[in-house]
Amino acid sequence: MYAYLIAQINVTNEDSYQEYLKKVTTIVEKYGGKYIVRAGKFKTVLGKWDYKRNVIIKFPSYEIALKWYNSEEYLPVKKIREDNSIGNVIIIEGN
Repeated sequence: MYAYLIAQINVTNEDSYQEYLKKVTTIVEKYGGKYIVRAGKFKTVLGKWDYKRNVIIKFPSYEIALKWYNSEEYLPVKKIREDNSIGNVIIIEGN
């Protein structure tokens, strides 16, 4: 079964966040991840959506997604994201 990382992000420091964007893709791809959604135009059709950047990454499995998220190589890159944005991130199983 696949796994999906779903992130809702508001960038607080655009210049520094660009460094995250430059580094993250290679690490995601190393773990078999593929971007399904990476920002893009959207319209809220129900409720309140307070995040301007939305990301969905598909991984081969739940275990691989967690391995990527907790990997030594992603750790310093994740810190860049955490220091320059606010948001929510989940990893969830799916088809």
